[in-house]
Amino acid sequence: MPLRITPLTDPEPTPSSRRLAWLASDDGGVPVGSAFVRLFTKEGQEHLAELEGAVHPAERRRGAGTRLLDAAVDAARADRRRSLIAQAEAESPGDLFLAARGFRRVLALTYARLPLADAPLDRITALAQQPHPGYALVHWDGTVPGELVQTFADSRRAMDDMPMEGTDYGTVAWDVERVVTAAETIAKRGELLHTVAAVDTSDGSVVGFSELVVPGDGRGDGQHYGTGVLPEHRGHGLGRWMKAESIRRARARHPELGGLLTDTADSNAAMNAVNDALGYLPTHRAVEYQLDL
Repeated sequence: MPLRITPLTDPEPTPSSRRLAWLASDDGGVPVGSAFVRLFTKEGQEHLAELEGAVHPAERRRGAGTRLLDAAVDAARADRRRSLIAQAEAESPGDLFLAARGFRRVLALTYARLPLADAPLDRITALAQQPHPGYALVHWDGTVPGELVQTFADSRRAMDDMPMEGTDYGTVAWDVERVVTAAETIAKRGELLHTVAAVDTSDGSVVGFSELVVPGDGRGDGQHYGTGVLPEHRGHGLGRWMKAESIRRARARHPELGGLLTDTADSNAAMNAVNDALGYLPTHRAVEYQLDL
């Protein structure tokens, strides 16, 4: 079957990346697959590209995936990228495809969901209300308040040592502009960003955070965007404390919300223990792949 690979233009670059795209179609012009490569542009990740691709199940094993991958790899190399990463559900066709084409497995992840109707809310509330001497919880919706914005941006380094095993992910450089832009981007999508943070009561600085994004209508499932604690403040149970409060507030504010989603590296023992303690149930596993360019 003759195939045509057509480069496309993504008209909406983000402040931290831009995206290339390709469409695979048959000789009748019917789309059979697509590929997207995100080229990160912020300091600390200029070496990295991320691939997303799909081929219609009825059109697989006819060369469309390989042609799309070739276009993506060539573009990443032309842009002087060092690494191309991609993710696939474990034991899926995508998993087998990437492994067969020179990508190597660098990270295993578990996706989990907390069904709010069955969640142990009494226990979660008790965890959220436990005192943590020297610390206090604060919360906000959308963009971080001005009096906290600098220390919140500073606290983002809590994610710098997140277990990534062999992934050449680089370091995400966060500043005030980036945290504000990220919140504005979520709002423009019509979603709601809720943040719970732990502050050091000695100086009022943010030392940890837990972010949750909820659909604008308060229904369906919310998505945890990240929970982190600065290294010098770990060992006090702040991660579990913040996440429990995030769950408690989500349940109270969005009674029609079905569940909360999270994904965690299998090697991140601390966060997996937090998720287990709060009642999250595994839904599926995924594999992160990397191609060294």
